[in-house]
Amino acid sequence: MGDEEPVSAAARRELIREFVNQRSFTHVTELVEHFGVSAVTVRADLELLAQRGQLRRVRGGALPRAASGPEQPFERTADVAAGEKAAIARVAADLVEDGQTVLCDVGTTTTAFARALAERDDLRDVTVVTNGLSVARELEAAIPRIAVVVTGGTLRSLQHSLVNPWALKLLGELTADAVFLGCNGVDPEAGITNANLPESEVKEAMLTRARLRVVLADASKLGRVSVARLCGVRDVDLLLTDAGAEPDVVTALEDTGLEVRRAEVAEERAVAPLVPAG
Repeated sequence: MGDEEPVSAAARRELIREFVNQRSFTHVTELVEHFGVSAVTVRADLELLAQRGQLRRVRGGALPRAASGPEQPFERTADVAAGEKAAIARVAADLVEDGQTVLCDVGTTTTAFARALAERDDLRDVTVVTNGLSVARELEAAIPRIAVVVTGGTLRSLQHSLVNPWALKLLGELTADAVFLGCNGVDPEAGITNANLPESEVKEAMLTRARLRVVLADASKLGRVSVARLCGVRDVDLLLTDAGAEPDVVTALEDTGLEVRRAEVAEERAVAPLVPAG
């Protein structure tokens, strides 16, 4: 914009908003070069736009203010990014060790995790506690190597999930080695978010009952924000996503201190188990 007529501050901020929201991540230096203003001015504009909820300010730049749409039925999302979910699931399943108790919530990626776990013929004496009927069905073939405990509760047909009141009562009595959690959004500022409130209560309870907290989210969930906040990104130990994740979004998440691992679609089991902290 160097050869163009100067624009007002309000007009410049609107152009910056449009510029940022057309990209996965925008560096401050990009905006300085594009709009011909100082870095101080760009940072001030980004802070103001972030306060208005028009973008998300992160270290070094900004991310678009993405928002998840309405909750979709399990069957509609099961085949979306299926290869990516399977790759994430294989890496997640390799983290589980003999004798462990694992919490696994409802979702298409966690169902893929259950399938990958059932395929691990080497596992013995593992207990999986779940509120997902689809998860339980995938694990049924692995009984008795894997014991399957279903929480009970009220059935939500949209996701084939069990929610209040019994799910929370059971979880309150358990301590697990790890939880593998699905979600609808992972954002550096907004944290881990989900599309519906009843399941979110169960997910939050699972997070408090496990020593190792692992979030499973394909690349489409990164940088997105949904209605119910589960926790901050600093409150989980590991994010497993796929190789299609935008590098700048991953960097923004890693800058918060979150460990992020990206699974290749064709990846075989090559990840060493992550030992929970004592």
